[in-house]
Amino acid sequence: MSLRATPSLMPERRRIRVSGAVQGVGMRPHVHRLATRFQLSGFVRNGADGVTIEVEGRDLDGFLAALTAEAPPLARIDAISVEPLAATGDSAFRITESLAGPTTTRIVADAATCPACLAELFDPESRFFSYPFVNCTHCGPRYTITRALPYDRRQTSMAAFPMCEACAADYTDVTDRRFHAEPVACPACGPRLSHPISEIAAAIHAGQIVALKGIGGFHLVCDARNESAVATLRHRKAREYKPFAVMVENRASIPHVADAAPEEIALAATVARPIVLMQARPGVLAPSLSPNLTRVGVMLAYAPLHHLLFAELGRTGIAGHDPEASNPVILVATSANPGGEPLVIDDDDAARRLGDIADLLVSHNRDIVARSDDSVAQVISGAPSLLRRARGYVPEPIELAEDGPVTLAVGAHLKNTVTLTRGREAFVSQHIGDLDSAETVRYFREVIDHLTAIVGVRPERIACDLHPDYRSTQLAESFGLPLCRIQHHIAHIAAISAENHVSPPLLGLALDGHGLGTDGTAWGGEALLLQGTSWQRLGHLAPMPLPGGDRAAREPWRMAVGLLADLGLTSEIPRLFPAIPLAEPLAKRLVAGQDPTRTTSLGRLFDAVSGLLGLKQVQDYEGQAAMELEALADAPEILAGGWSLEGGVLSFAPLLHHLVANRIDPRTGANLFHGTLIDGLTALSLEISRLSGLDTVALGGGCLMNRTLAEGLARRLTNDNLKPVLARKLPPNDGGLSLGQAVLARSEQLLET
Repeated sequence: MSLRATPSLMPERRRIRVSGAVQGVGMRPHVHRLATRFQLSGFVRNGADGVTIEVEGRDLDGFLAALTAEAPPLARIDAISVEPLAATGDSAFRITESLAGPTTTRIVADAATCPACLAELFDPESRFFSYPFVNCTHCGPRYTITRALPYDRRQTSMAAFPMCEACAADYTDVTDRRFHAEPVACPACGPRLSHPISEIAAAIHAGQIVALKGIGGFHLVCDARNESAVATLRHRKAREYKPFAVMVENRASIPHVADAAPEEIALAATVARPIVLMQARPGVLAPSLSPNLTRVGVMLAYAPLHHLLFAELGRTGIAGHDPEASNPVILVATSANPGGEPLVIDDDDAARRLGDIADLLVSHNRDIVARSDDSVAQVISGAPSLLRRARGYVPEPIELAEDGPVTLAVGAHLKNTVTLTRGREAFVSQHIGDLDSAETVRYFREVIDHLTAIVGVRPERIACDLHPDYRSTQLAESFGLPLCRIQHHIAHIAAISAENHVSPPLLGLALDGHGLGTDGTAWGGEALLLQGTSWQRLGHLAPMPLPGGDRAAREPWRMAVGLLADLGLTSEIPRLFPAIPLAEPLAKRLVAGQDPTRTTSLGRLFDAVSGLLGLKQVQDYEGQAAMELEALADAPEILAGGWSLEGGVLSFAPLLHHLVANRIDPRTGANLFHGTLIDGLTALSLEISRLSGLDTVALGGGCLMNRTLAEGLARRLTNDNLKPVLARKLPPNDGGLSLGQAVLARSEQLLET
């Protein structure tokens, strides 16, 4: 027996307000179709606060039930409010002009090409046949083309392309899936590619490098199997070792590239289409694509242009186009930005910055409003975990536990993001990068301007890091608004707490490379207690020398020499560092106490172990030493007595002494280090749990990007009856830091007077 209410005998009228990600997803045509089905009159329109509906008729309850149950695939409904009105006698249902005003709604992220558009792309009978910009209400660009809300064509970069008669007919036909799809276009009226697909494919087939303008910026593309092409790209981009990501046509191609778990393939195939780290199959990719690492970043084609390119490459002979073929097309698809600079998005910039890198520059005439890198993710303990959050995820907000003042948090100096809060929503920006160059600082300001326009609020206060030398801190000071300075590591724990909806009090392990502590020293291996907006440091890694300060982060041999000096093993320096003449003089200064700088950083401990094992003495990119150490750890093992814990200070001196004195080989050393590290950190967690009476432990900081560490530590804590909480929606590294800053800074207690 159905429990649905019997339709009213007399017409009723109601005003319904729908908030959430409800613009640009086909919500208005969805409402129109339902109104027609339930024989209702009234109207629907977009507004700054979401979608407003007025419906009149007899079966309003049936309409309301279907409104959410049958919502469009990209819609995210946060709330629905219903208000009774007097019936007016309307006889028709209309889609009316959008209303402007203070924005409280949002748009969805860019979405990969849907199956229906993909079918049209390869259908010779369709007017969208081979058109590289085909889209509908269920797919295509959103955030990257939108200047402001409400989400209408005139507010996007598609305003430059008046619709032809056929597209206008689709746009106004309530039965068409392009009904009110703002980016709708076809070859007769829409954006155009600068070069034919055949020419692009021919260049790649010939071993050339192509700069290809896409959804959120340019990619640099070449054949991922062609060692000459990959090596040339490395040389021209001045990127000697940092791994490149690859793109394949569809999920059926992934097993030919990687030994991927089902969860990894499923993550790669979501509409966000992130780069997903997977175990690389040996002997498939060019040797220099991901040197000294065992995993490779794989993403699926997500734009019509990509699908056309794969089809043409398959047809012309790089590999069979059949997705079940044993030799599918695999492309390098890396962000088109010279080292340390923002992603390139326009033609003039591309010619200036990519002219010496690419053999062919391919553009199109649809402006990119918000540049956005590809997102990067991995699977940790069976669930997705983001490493870089950008295209496909931004601007989806993080829901907060409570309301608060509008706060702009400006993040850290490296891997920068910013967060803007609005009520109970926190909008974390796309990945901005390291604030080392004037170009990136301009991009930082560009992101803030665009985010405030999209969210529709102006910040009332600013949150920044405690470190006075971070560029983000200096920029925060220039805003002239009330300022909150948040300690780096407690911001990491607050971010994990907020995104997982785990309210303080809770414990946290903040494990990263660097962050200024309240005592003025460099922290990075911290056991913390978060209670509301107050916090305590309950423990930490044993301090170790940081010879040369920031240089030690780039030169792991310095960290290794520092530990040898601490361990009384300086006699091993000639054996371990015969090609580094500065090593012995540095050790003498350290023994004499002439370089007293010390750190508790786990990131620097990773570097030191890499140096001691002879893996990496100088890093070519951030995190290289730790990543190569992780790549060797295939069977973590605990060294008995390899750590000590006293007064909340965790020392791995016994393990380090063992590695050096016994001349342990790199693979065995990597396994011993990871296993003993997890064992020691578990003991530290149990100790602070006993002291505090709490059992929830947030695991944050850049070292938690290490899957072996994250999974191993989470498993051990669970086995010991603690509750580990990992970063999922945001990166555990500094890419998620701005969320933690924003959450803490909404407290009046932390405002500077």
